[in-house]
Amino acid sequence: MFFRRKSKPAVAPAPVAASYTLTGEPDIRGLGRILWDKKRTILGLTLIAAAGAFVVVNAITPRYRSESRLLLEVRENVFMRAEADKNPDRAATIDAEAVASQVQVIMSRDLARQVIANEKLSDNPEFDAAGGWRAILGLIGIGRDPTSLSREERTLEAYYERLNVTNVEKSRVISVDFSSANPELAARIANNIAETYLTMQQSAKQDQTRAAGNWLAGEIEKMRKKVADAEDKVEEYRSRSNLFVGSNNTSLPSQQLTEINSQIAQARGQKADLEARARQLRALIRSGTLADSSDIANSESMRRLIDQRTAIRSQLAEQSTTLLDQHPRIKELRAQIGEVDRQMRAEAERLARQFENDAKVAGDRLESLTASLDQVKRQASQTNEQDVQLRALEREAKTQRDLLESYLVKYREASARDSIGAAPPEARIISRASPATKPAYPKKMATVLIAAFAAFALSAGFTLTGALLAAPPSTPYAYPYAPTSYVTPAFAPPVMPQPMMMPPPAPMPRVAAPPLMPAMTPSAPLAAVPLPVSSVEQIARSLRQAGDSGRRVTVVGTARNVGTTYAAITLARALAKEANVVLIDLAFGAPNLSVISTDPNAPGVAELVRGTASFGDIITRDQFSNVHLVATGQVGPDGPALAASPMLATVVEALVRSYDHVVVDIGSAADVSVERFAPLAQRAVLVAADPANPATRATRERLMMAGFADVSLLAGVAQAAAA
Repeated sequence: MFFRRKSKPAVAPAPVAASYTLTGEPDIRGLGRILWDKKRTILGLTLIAAAGAFVVVNAITPRYRSESRLLLEVRENVFMRAEADKNPDRAATIDAEAVASQVQVIMSRDLARQVIANEKLSDNPEFDAAGGWRAILGLIGIGRDPTSLSREERTLEAYYERLNVTNVEKSRVISVDFSSANPELAARIANNIAETYLTMQQSAKQDQTRAAGNWLAGEIEKMRKKVADAEDKVEEYRSRSNLFVGSNNTSLPSQQLTEINSQIAQARGQKADLEARARQLRALIRSGTLADSSDIANSESMRRLIDQRTAIRSQLAEQSTTLLDQHPRIKELRAQIGEVDRQMRAEAERLARQFENDAKVAGDRLESLTASLDQVKRQASQTNEQDVQLRALEREAKTQRDLLESYLVKYREASARDSIGAAPPEARIISRASPATKPAYPKKMATVLIAAFAAFALSAGFTLTGALLAAPPSTPYAYPYAPTSYVTPAFAPPVMPQPMMMPPPAPMPRVAAPPLMPAMTPSAPLAAVPLPVSSVEQIARSLRQAGDSGRRVTVVGTARNVGTTYAAITLARALAKEANVVLIDLAFGAPNLSVISTDPNAPGVAELVRGTASFGDIITRDQFSNVHLVATGQVGPDGPALAASPMLATVVEALVRSYDHVVVDIGSAADVSVERFAPLAQRAVLVAADPANPATRATRERLMMAGFADVSLLAGVAQAAAA
């Protein structure tokens, strides 16, 4: 048995047995031994459950599932759409609510009855199970008795049990699944459901169009009578009131008013123009500048007189060069010029009188037109009331006529669309169902495995529970326990009782342990076990293989002068052979990193935290590799404050975004609070001069408790640095 009552020891056990005494709480190895002792019972129950499940699933009639898929879309283009529905802003998509509504249409009882009739499912024994286990459950009061239902209701119930209509997520695709014992029947029914749904959509559209056409036909007959009556009333009233219509669909008085108004405006403008031209000529005659008038220039006689005067003046100028002013020829020429001037003034007087006479004629015509206008106004005022009534009748007739024309257009469209081809359904089959080759129910292998696992878990649970409850809770027990970090000799002899006062026998020789795990006896203290030591290359390789978790690493020493900075530089250079690496010096108490920088006087983390430098100012290069460096800078007395600054986390996060690996040197663990640096990089490298020293183990445990998830040990760096 696992539990063994511990009596008062008369002898001391041999050291190699490594027996530890706990009070009433067994360990995992003890629980495993209980399960191993009861392995036959557990495996037997597991096999029995698996065999029973196998028998049950093979006894169940398998069902084959077939699936067809429908895509909901607006298949009616703008050319087949009704004229009243040709709106460019009409939504061409189907929302989620419409898809859910169409799912309910596919699951409707009307469609189900149509599919049942098409496939004659009422005659299929699979869909009309009046007996069987359901009848038995109904007789004992569990469930509903199938015999109490009609044949149609039983068929519908079996139909809906095998039907599954779902909407494919984030799409307008509807999946129609149907299962049956016959794979051919399952595929045929799934396709029939999809086709019946499309046919019902087409029939619904056709019925709607036909009903609209029948209604429009009746309304059109009524509207034709109304239009004829309205037009007859208009013509009868027009002939009775002598309200005849002229051009541009206006009444004769209104048209006459318009024409007379235009003639009056023309006559008034003509009169004003003639009077202005006559006044201008009178003014030019008085001033003696007749040649400046356009009317004088346009007169043929005036042009001849002007030309004649010009010729005489030329002769006078020619003769004046040889003759004196009193010469008869000179006097004759001057007399001719005077006669021509007199004739010009007479011609101008004649033109002025002509303009004045024309102006008088235009005035008489204006008076006549004004009198005619007054007469037409009186006539128009007498017919205004009748014209208002006529326009009201015409508006009524036009309204009835427009309504009749709109009904006629809609009726022609409805008649043209009264066919299956003109009313396509807003869905189409994109995947037709095919007969399944493997049954969808039951899942034989999965059912057997689940039953076996359940039996195994239950039997193991009951076994452990019974063993735990069988032991007294207050009695101490002794059970073997061997820590996994040590190796227990596989060939240890059985423990023999020894007298209490005799010295213990010599310990058995230790067996060779695996690499980095040296063997030790159970009586040796844990602090004496050397910790596993890694090389720089091994640490670099593990960081590369760790992925994102290996991009940050903290290098810390057990004490000062153990080569912490040298270890950080060596690790960074090893990583830089295959990646971009930055090395940060956060050892504010003993900064050493700037000695290998290309710019030893460059600012560092201290200046960045104070806000006097940027990232571009603090990043330098290693003189001997491709490693980028970030020194501490001018720390001064602010070392503790800088180490506690939350800005350090921001600095590390920013560098992680730009580099493949970030190596942080925080110096000696004895000089800093390692808990502050654990969130920056949770993988750590502990540099120690003596791995077997208990102080090294204590420092490692301190790092683990501070939050470092993985701590690697590196030794011998100080000696290498000295070399």
